[in-house]
Amino acid sequence: MEGIVNMQKEFGEEFASIGDETFTAKYHDSCHCQAVQYEVGADPLDAKICHCVVCQKLHGAPMQWAAIFHKRHVRITQGIDHIRFYNSELHQPERILPCKVSCAVCGTLIADEGRKMWLAFPSLFDFGHPPQVPTSFKPTCHIFYGMRVLDMNDDLPKWSGHKNKSVQIVLTPQKGGCGMAGAGKKI
Repeated sequence: MEGIVNMQKEFGEEFASIGDETFTAKYHDSCHCQAVQYEVGADPLDAKICHCVVCQKLHGAPMQWAAIFHKRHVRITQGIDHIRFYNSELHQPERILPCKVSCAVCGTLIADEGRKMWLAFPSLFDFGHPPQVPTSFKPTCHIFYGMRVLDMNDDLPKWSGHKNKSVQIVLTPQKGGCGMAGAGKKI
């Protein structure tokens, strides 16, 4: 019985423990219905906008904005028993990393759990009203930009795959000023 209680209180050994008195929450996140809540004790390492087809389909949106944290800086504070997982590579509703993490009550996708990192969705954080999004959460690039369904006219680097591990897409205005054309360039 003890193992079941601990399993319900702790999310995993690589995450911050609910009993860690030295953990200081810097940001709070929750699903839509508030059944699942967690805290983060550090600023994100990076933030990206992903245009891959999997993110488009699972999020029902043209892109996904994610802030990347070490798992040790994340602590689930409520609703561990309401968390469900989905591995999109294997099409399995299981915690096989990497996987999508969502609330079983309201269905909100709350994060991507990678093998080493936690990719949180900044729109779920409580940044006040009106929101004051910290600079550390602002995206630094677009990834899988070749799969985009919308052009993004910003100054962020656009990568064909993962940042610094793929070809950077350089956009040039098309004749007539309508849209952008992109060509990959190894950086």
